[in-house]
Amino acid sequence: MRSSSARLLATAVVTSLTSLALVAAPAATAAPPAAPAVAAKAAAKDKDPFYRYDGSKPLSAYAPGDVLKTRTLTYHFAGIPTPVKAVQLLYRTTDAKGRPAANVTSVVRSIKGDSGKALSYQSFYDSLDPEHAPSRAIAGDVSLGGSIATIESLLLTPALLQGYNLVIPDTEGQEAHFAAGPEYGTNTLDSIRAATRSPETGMGSGTRFGLAGYSGGAIATNWAAALAPAYAPEVDKKLVGFTEGGILANPAHNLKYVGGSLSWGGIIPMAVLGIARSYEIDLKPYLNDYGVKLSAKLERASIINVFAQYPGLSWKKIAKPEYADPNSVPEYVTAVNKVNLGSAATPTVPGYIVQGNAGIGEGTFSNHPGIGRGDGVMVTGDVQALARQYCDTGNTAITYKQHNFLGHFGAAVPWMPTGLAWLNDRFEGKPAPSDCDRIPEGNSLEPQKPAPRS
Repeated sequence: MRSSSARLLATAVVTSLTSLALVAAPAATAAPPAAPAVAAKAAAKDKDPFYRYDGSKPLSAYAPGDVLKTRTLTYHFAGIPTPVKAVQLLYRTTDAKGRPAANVTSVVRSIKGDSGKALSYQSFYDSLDPEHAPSRAIAGDVSLGGSIATIESLLLTPALLQGYNLVIPDTEGQEAHFAAGPEYGTNTLDSIRAATRSPETGMGSGTRFGLAGYSGGAIATNWAAALAPAYAPEVDKKLVGFTEGGILANPAHNLKYVGGSLSWGGIIPMAVLGIARSYEIDLKPYLNDYGVKLSAKLERASIINVFAQYPGLSWKKIAKPEYADPNSVPEYVTAVNKVNLGSAATPTVPGYIVQGNAGIGEGTFSNHPGIGRGDGVMVTGDVQALARQYCDTGNTAITYKQHNFLGHFGAAVPWMPTGLAWLNDRFEGKPAPSDCDRIPEGNSLEPQKPAPRS
């Protein structure tokens, strides 16, 4: 086992250079194809039949978390096989509209043979293309968007070497519902259910879990922690805590915050497309010609395709004049309130939350004084408010760490090792520390209200 661990670490270091080269490649080399409709579904390609549920019974006949298919394969880094094996499970889950769906998770068994502790790691692969999901990178598929999941494998190496079982769900589902937080949460919780029901994973009812994720992975992590008590109470009892950084709390604020940003403007059409896709909203009537063309271009885009490539982009630049205020779009208001963490339940387990506050390429936030500063894409006041809300409404401890000199990418560097150390203490039964008496009040997380058309 130890020799396999050493080879894993060595392979990860070498192949990360390949992954970084992929990330740095011009986005034009992987331009997404145009789509005929703004809210069209992006079903995964059928080249791998494992992802298709083809059973005789309807999905609704299965309980959430039931295993539908199982396979064991070699864990890949940038398409290169390693000595590590992964068990992949196709399982039944629930989509954003409450319907039965099938999804995939990947499990790496503890190299120490420990069945008692597991890390559910939620990736920040942030994409509108199902082909960029972690499970596909693990299976050996190489793609520009999938390189993010490859790089993240380096972050998981310390946890693997410490004896954790790793569970890595495709949090966005098989239609890549980017930014649809509640679906991220159900996909994550049902992934844990599936991992403990499958005999091939070595885990079971006695396995305890820690949740971890940054940025897009934090969306899944926080929503899973918030939904667990009602949606998966038996999973909630297995959780020791959640650790996250760069969380999206109130998306309506983020839409304004990144508007006009030199770096993050391109995330606007991606997030709007993802939420529209998950709730089956046709945005075309509200978009101007440029917005329709851009939406078609980005229909299968990864964050790699938009970061720093649409400087100054804002909602107003893609919407018709009469819909310059996004709150004048009724469907938008309904959907954005559904993905507002401030309206979700309070987790019952302790949390460790990290947030940067030195935004790079920030948008015209000065035009929105009620929003304030952030890490460039996530709003600090919103994260503070969420942490405070958990302190005020829950019976659990929240640790909040704010890095005033780090942006979104920078704050990820201290988050992973400190978050893992924090989880280690929870598994050892140490009481969780609390910053509840020191967390600022932050912004309002109240739901959005419809606005008249301008």
